[in-house]
Amino acid sequence: MSNVTMTTAAEPDGAPRIAVLDILRGVAILGILFMNINDMGQSLYASFDDIRHLGWSQTDQIAWWLREVFANGTARCMLEMLFGAGMVILTDRVADKADGWEVMRRYYIRNLILFAFGLVHVFILLWPGDILHTYGIAALIAFLFRRLRPQWLIMVGLTLALFQLGGGGYFGYYLTLQTRAQVAAIEAKVAAGAKPTAQERKLLQDKAEGNKKRAEARAKSRLDIAAEDKARKGSFRTWATAQWGSFLEIESQFLEILFVWEAASVMLIGAALYKLGILQGRRSRRFYAGMAILAYGVGITLRAVGAHEQMEFGDGPYTFWASYEVARQAMTLGHVALINLLVSSAFGARLLRPFVAAGRTALSIYIAQTLICLWVLYPPFMLGLYGKMTWGPLMVTAFVINAVLLIGANVWVRYFNIAPVEWAWRSLVERRVLPWRKRAWAARPPEGRPTFA
Repeated sequence: MSNVTMTTAAEPDGAPRIAVLDILRGVAILGILFMNINDMGQSLYASFDDIRHLGWSQTDQIAWWLREVFANGTARCMLEMLFGAGMVILTDRVADKADGWEVMRRYYIRNLILFAFGLVHVFILLWPGDILHTYGIAALIAFLFRRLRPQWLIMVGLTLALFQLGGGGYFGYYLTLQTRAQVAAIEAKVAAGAKPTAQERKLLQDKAEGNKKRAEARAKSRLDIAAEDKARKGSFRTWATAQWGSFLEIESQFLEILFVWEAASVMLIGAALYKLGILQGRRSRRFYAGMAILAYGVGITLRAVGAHEQMEFGDGPYTFWASYEVARQAMTLGHVALINLLVSSAFGARLLRPFVAAGRTALSIYIAQTLICLWVLYPPFMLGLYGKMTWGPLMVTAFVINAVLLIGANVWVRYFNIAPVEWAWRSLVERRVLPWRKRAWAARPPEGRPTFA
């Protein structure tokens, strides 16, 4: 079991904190910058298509490979799991003093305010990759399943992973291989002078149309990347328009449905892991060691294969089309197990203790990452470094920014009880101005109306 246990109530609204969860949250929120900085410092379109546009030297390839295998999506996945754990903590805490409808009302208000913060992040701070608005919606869905037993939460939570594994495996991988084999046989038959059947001609025509669509998509992608580069190196107006346009294009393609499905499903897995005592370190060292070996064994294998496939820069089919979500969740569970294993030792607890502060200030750190990158380093004004860093320097920059933010978070919690963005969010939820300086309150708030952490 973990040596880092529940801390005393340290929030101005009396909410308790669990240090292990804060460590996980701190690691996740700092880790998410490694996934975002390439879209902030270079083309967002390119990072989803031609990653070589961001630089492809030997150093860049190593940086990209490490990021792809060990970090891609795992910080986001860990935050989703922690959101599910928080849902259980918050609703159980309020349920002691309120009926079911009141619990639902307060939880929905809390997450609708988070959704509004996300929209500010998108349209005012100009970050189209915001996750707050998505989590705000996903939490409303996950809430409806919160009372299920852990095994049922896990089964419902695995729906996206299983859908992708089955659908992507069959339609994306197997049928593509089968169709290509059939086309190759028909082409060999035609080359030998035989006349194809009507069905075979239809298959050849479908192949030609598919090739045409892929060529058109690649051409459009190149134009989108060039347009984004031009806009983000232009003026404030062209930059803002480009950022809004990127977000609205994502919405127009209904990708938000997939994002919400992903977040809500993993929130349910996180809720189950909390109920089982896994997230917060209540299992044995042997359990976490076995969990880490199994999870990393699956995750690293699938991720390494997927990274190799992507570096071929072909048309597929690729196994990662089917295995991405399974690999993402496996890698995240490996990280969770490793952190809990480290925290269970005196040395590991000391090593990870600084991340408690990052977890307590996670929302403010997330916004600070945007302000530093989008408004200081990479806008068309200020330092104007957009497009000037490749994969390697981008990852180093993310590390330096995170180191500064981690130090800042630890200094902050010495003097304040709550971080700025968290203060604004919780004050709106509580409908009162919460105190935030440590000397501003000496005792816990009086018992009464239930509050959320």
